[in-house]
Amino acid sequence: MIVSNASPLTRRAERFGLWLLLAAGALVMLFPVYWMFATAIRPADEIFSGETSLAPTGWVWVNFRAALDAMPFLHWAWNSTVIAVVAVAITVSLNLLCGYAFAKFRFAGRDLLFIAVISALMIPIQVIIVPLFLLLADINLLNSYWGVILPRAAEAFGIFMVRQFMLGIPDELLEAARLDGATEFQIFRRIVLPLSKPIIAVLIIFTFMWRWNDFVLPLIVLTDQDMYTVQLGLNLLKGQYNVEWTSIMSIALLSLVPMLVIFAFFQRQLIQGIAGTGLK
Repeated sequence: MIVSNASPLTRRAERFGLWLLLAAGALVMLFPVYWMFATAIRPADEIFSGETSLAPTGWVWVNFRAALDAMPFLHWAWNSTVIAVVAVAITVSLNLLCGYAFAKFRFAGRDLLFIAVISALMIPIQVIIVPLFLLLADINLLNSYWGVILPRAAEAFGIFMVRQFMLGIPDELLEAARLDGATEFQIFRRIVLPLSKPIIAVLIIFTFMWRWNDFVLPLIVLTDQDMYTVQLGLNLLKGQYNVEWTSIMSIALLSLVPMLVIFAFFQRQLIQGIAGTGLK
């Protein structure tokens, strides 16, 4: 038993210092979001005046309406939502199945194959972008949702996290289910999945974030502006000779809303899942 000799005043000072440090970190992380908001509602002439101020001199809310009228943001958001939601369903399912196999099954070459999967984390998509484009062109998946979804249907990082999490599920529990006559799929569906809710929430948040914010893959796959995602649409607002910063910041701020909703819904499971992958 450890007994603390610190006085109540010292403990309060340490707690105050900790809260002050956390508040400072939160301000640093939230400042870019505030700057987007401040730029989105500034008068256009103030942005190019050369003067910099943290607070705008005026609140021009019509900048949001002008940006929505100038660009089909809702259509872009629909494309991004379809890609992200379908990708989440496919990627989370594949990652769970692969991670479960690596964690609970013994087969020849398992460790070597797992090392190969983890090694994929070191390969950036820019390295394989040309052969990937040629492959998608050969199978007629260019300018389609599936051309963006399928190339990254399984994520090495997600497989690694699931495998680490499922190592903590007792093997005796699975053996007892097998002795009761349960099939492997029944064990996975009725025992493993209910115990894996935290890591499922982590996968949903990360996968949705990666797909919603993806720029490189949609850039080479989607050629028609009607198929553009939000990130590609934002790139259209950057002209060769003029940049509409108020429109860019307005659309960028609106594009954060789905991510905030997903995080708010799964934040409790997110913390449990991340903590669970490291306590094995």
